[in-house]
Amino acid sequence: MGVLSNKIARDELKPGDHIYSWRQAYIYAHHGIYIGDGMVIHFTRGAGQEIGTGTVLDRLLVSSSPSRDPDNPCPKCGDQSRLDGGVISSCLDCFLFGGELYIFEYGVSPAFFIAKARGGTCTLAKSDPPEDVLHRALFLLEKGFGGYNVFNNNCEDFAIYCKTGLLVFTSISVGRSGQAASYVAAVSAVVSSPLRFMTTSFSGLALVGCGMYCVSRLVSDIGVRRDVLKVPAEKLVGQFGSDEPEKPTETTKED
Repeated sequence: MGVLSNKIARDELKPGDHIYSWRQAYIYAHHGIYIGDGMVIHFTRGAGQEIGTGTVLDRLLVSSSPSRDPDNPCPKCGDQSRLDGGVISSCLDCFLFGGELYIFEYGVSPAFFIAKARGGTCTLAKSDPPEDVLHRALFLLEKGFGGYNVFNNNCEDFAIYCKTGLLVFTSISVGRSGQAASYVAAVSAVVSSPLRFMTTSFSGLALVGCGMYCVSRLVSDIGVRRDVLKVPAEKLVGQFGSDEPEKPTETTKED
């Protein structure tokens, strides 16, 4: 993988890989865990599911809804357009829905992370072994992952949890999603930085905004933030509210 693209060929995929595909003209990407045999487990917001955040952005991001023509259902997956959302299993074709295949990178350096200016493509956090990743994905396929929320509990949050076992326990910031963090960082860079008053030139404003954006993304990454805990998937049952996960009452570092 390189700085310019995380694209990967299908025959390079391995069970436990965190994959994604861009939607809506590269506005947003849909994420999932490849489990082998051409199948992907991913967290979706059903087409008719109530929206968690009620924001304009949430109404635009339909990438996590099962995508297939109900009059021409997939012979392998069936008609997933009727599903109410949640954690589902789909074939790779239905997951991609005509898009390109990309792999999410783990354990990258801070310099590489900043160079990948688009959020939702990599993290400083290290991945757990594939058997742990698959265990979490398959367990949550049966038990669920709470209510979909574009900022605090979305498809990327699900995939990152499966890969790392890390769960955010505060409600003062976005979840684990690098995409959501990048949107928040972009807004912060424009309207929240007091440093913008230190220069009136366009180049100066651009430099300040870029610096704030990079710093905001970096400190929000799951690999460096401190408001996360390692939580076994079995401890998540009953810990989810309607929109976002609550702080677990008990945590354990997984082997």
